[in-house]
Amino acid sequence: MGNFRRVPVGIVGASGYGGVQLVRLLMDHPEVELVYLGGDSSAGKPFAYIYPHLAHTVNLSVEAVDPELIAHRCEIVFLSVPNGLACQIAPKLLEKGCKVLDLSADYRFSNLATYTAWYGKERQDSAIAATAVYGLPEMFRDRIAEAELIGCPGCYPTASLLALSPLLKQGLIIPETAIIDAKSGTSGGGREAKINMLLAEADNSLAAYGVVRHRHTPEIEQICSELAGHEVTVQFTPHLIPMVRGILATVYATLRDPGLVRDDLITIYRAFYRNSPWVRICEPGIYPQTKWACGSNLCYIGIEVDPRTGRIIVMSAIDNLIKGQAGQAIQCMNIMMGWDETVGLPKLGFYP
Repeated sequence: MGNFRRVPVGIVGASGYGGVQLVRLLMDHPEVELVYLGGDSSAGKPFAYIYPHLAHTVNLSVEAVDPELIAHRCEIVFLSVPNGLACQIAPKLLEKGCKVLDLSADYRFSNLATYTAWYGKERQDSAIAATAVYGLPEMFRDRIAEAELIGCPGCYPTASLLALSPLLKQGLIIPETAIIDAKSGTSGGGREAKINMLLAEADNSLAAYGVVRHRHTPEIEQICSELAGHEVTVQFTPHLIPMVRGILATVYATLRDPGLVRDDLITIYRAFYRNSPWVRICEPGIYPQTKWACGSNLCYIGIEVDPRTGRIIVMSAIDNLIKGQAGQAIQCMNIMMGWDETVGLPKLGFYP
C-alpha cells in the first residue's frame, strides 16, 4: 500500500452550513485529502476561527477564490456558494480538468431559460450547462459515473423526488394530482443572519413560505417530467419548523389503479430502490421521523394508501444538510470516481 495516493479536493464556500458538513465528511473520507478551503468574505482567516470546534482537526485557512490556483491543487472541487456564482467559477475549473460538484442551483436545469425565469440571472454558459448531470444518484447513477460536472439537487427536491420517483417512473399515479407538503429545519436557510430565522421568531411557530413560487418547484417538475415522459406540474408548499436539521416531505397523489393496497406499493418501492443503499423503505404502518435520519445520509420512506380517497401518501425523511446537501454531493463524487457510493458517509443517525 506504499503507493496509495489520496485524491486532492477543495471546497469553495467552506464557511456555510453546507461547507462545514463537507469539511467534516471529507476529513474522514479514506480516499481524499482536503487541500483547499475557499471563500472571499472570510479569506485569510483560519477555518478554526470560523468553526472553533474543528480547531483540533482542520489546520487550513480560508483562501481567496482563484480558479487557476484551485485547479492547480485540486482534482475535485465542491462549490458550496450562493446561486449565480458557481456558473462563473465552474467553467474555468472544468477547462483545467477538474471534476466539479455544484451544490447551488446553477447547474440543476437542463433548460437555462427556466433558471433565468426563477433565479433572475442571465447566463452565457449554456454549452457547459448542457454537460451537467443532475446529482440524484438513485435516478441517474449511470450518468453521474460519466460526468465531469454535477448539479447537486436541492434539499426539498431530494426528499420529494425520492418519494415520487417510483410512482412516476412506473405510471402508478395521475401526475397532475401530486401535492408535496414539506417541512424543513432552519439550517436549510443557511448561516446568514435573517430575521425570520431568529430564535424569537422561529421557535414555537410553524409557517408556510414561498407558497406557489418556491424556487425548488421547477427543479422538482423538471425531474418529474423526465420520469413521467411528459410535462408535469406539481403543487409544492414548504414550511419552516423550529428545529435545526431535517426535512419531512409528505406527498399525496391519486392512484391510477384504485385496487392497489399498501403492501403492493411497499413491494414496488423496495424493488425500485433495491440497489440504493441510502434509501430505506419502512415496514407497513411505520412512518418516518426526521430524527431517524439526523446526521446520516439516509432517506427513510413510509407508505400508506387510503382506499376511501384512492390516494397514496408517501412520507420521506432526510437530514437536509447530509442527504439533502453535502452527503449527497459526496455520494455523487464516490460514483464519479468509481468508488463504493457509501464510502466516507454516515450510515447511522444521531439518536435521540
